[in-house]
Amino acid sequence: MRGILRGVVAGVLAAGLMTGTAAAQDYPARPVTLIVPAPPGGGTDVFARQIAEAVEPILAQKVIVDNRAGGGGTVGTTLVSAAQPDGYTLGFVWNSPLTTSPHSLTVAYTPDSYAPVMSIGYSSYVLCAAPDFPAATAKELVERIKAEPGKYTYGNDGIGGTMQLAAERVFAKLGAKVRPVPFGGAGETARNFLGGHVTFYGGSLPPILPHVAAGKAKCLLLTSAGRNPALPQASGLDDIGLGAEETVLWWGLIAPARTPPAVLAKLEKAFMAAAETDKFKDAMDKQGATRRVLGARETGALIRSELAALGTVAKAIGVERKAQ
Repeated sequence: MRGILRGVVAGVLAAGLMTGTAAAQDYPARPVTLIVPAPPGGGTDVFARQIAEAVEPILAQKVIVDNRAGGGGTVGTTLVSAAQPDGYTLGFVWNSPLTTSPHSLTVAYTPDSYAPVMSIGYSSYVLCAAPDFPAATAKELVERIKAEPGKYTYGNDGIGGTMQLAAERVFAKLGAKVRPVPFGGAGETARNFLGGHVTFYGGSLPPILPHVAAGKAKCLLLTSAGRNPALPQASGLDDIGLGAEETVLWWGLIAPARTPPAVLAKLEKAFMAAAETDKFKDAMDKQGATRRVLGARETGALIRSELAALGTVAKAIGVERKAQ
């Protein structure tokens, strides 16, 4: 009897494997929907549309971009996590709904609710000062803020947002105290910084780059480990011995959990190839982003490590979880 049962189980497993393999061979047999949990026109939407266009000839199917903004990206991420796990509904997301929002909002997903497919690259956050601020290097900046704890303020994109947690992660290691002032996004942060309402601009690169070029700001410290060619005067965290504390704005592709492994492998290969096309590289360059293509395994490890690290920061600064 045990021999019969073993044979039945083996037959079921083999049939499942054959079915999954056949599904991957036939996939995709119809258009794929790419949910973007952000409104049209922003950097995430631009990258999503560019990579969708680049991957269509590789998959030999149309990829339909579906913007589902709301809840800081958590609405669209929830839709992806709850979708049919057949490879026809995917999500192009930035890291905030995956690694930051779960600490400040009650979300309906965990890392086990979705499967990472790949990631395309990142844009560092940056700390910028007025041209006459008495520091010309990151080292001098750190010395200044440590010498006068609590005197200076930095604008950021909201309490418990990725920028605030990125900054506080670094400040904690430095033993520095800078008061956060939340605004409704990087653009609003830039306006208030230029108006003299906060000491430092804390946010993504695109809103501040024109003002750096115009001589209205000097950017001294990035939240990435390395430097950025667009801001040669700004140090990366490696320069001050804190490269392991990197927190950046990054983008990637996810699928619902339980999507067949063979389908996930096909998607990973296709989208990684799309990210290598010249047109997609140009799109990232124009947004001041750094291309760093990671596969599913590396992207999954990044999500889990960042989720844990930012959870420690959120707890330390008293970020409270609240319902959406």
